[in-house]
Amino acid sequence: MEKIRKYKTKQQDLILNYLIEHSQEHVTVEQIYESLRNSEHQVGKTTVYRCLERLIEEGTVRKYIVEDGMSACFQYISSSEECQEHYHLKCCKCGQLIHLSCDFLGQVNQHIYEEHHFIVDNSKTVFYGICENCQ
Repeated sequence: MEKIRKYKTKQQDLILNYLIEHSQEHVTVEQIYESLRNSEHQVGKTTVYRCLERLIEEGTVRKYIVEDGMSACFQYISSSEECQEHYHLKCCKCGQLIHLSCDFLGQVNQHIYEEHHFIVDNSKTVFYGICENCQ
């Protein structure tokens, strides 16, 4: 059986560069598509979806599904970053998703494990509330 050769296209490079430039944010397919659709090398939504799936498989991008029925968010992660090491905050008014790096929450994880014999998956744990800008 012949191996299928993977190749890179200019559109894939544009998508990856967008993700790298926005690596401190969680972005949606729609945001990527809107930003790149008028570029010199037109990028279609299907191309964005396919590229993201490939990058997820490679471990270059992390996919977040914060709420049922809402668009998934994606974030570029370099090999040195571990996004699963922290919780996330989600603003119920503006929809902003915030990384929460807080040493105290390590104590919460420890308590939950020791007292309740449960390991929390921080990458899927989201606290809902109102962000500072929307208060």
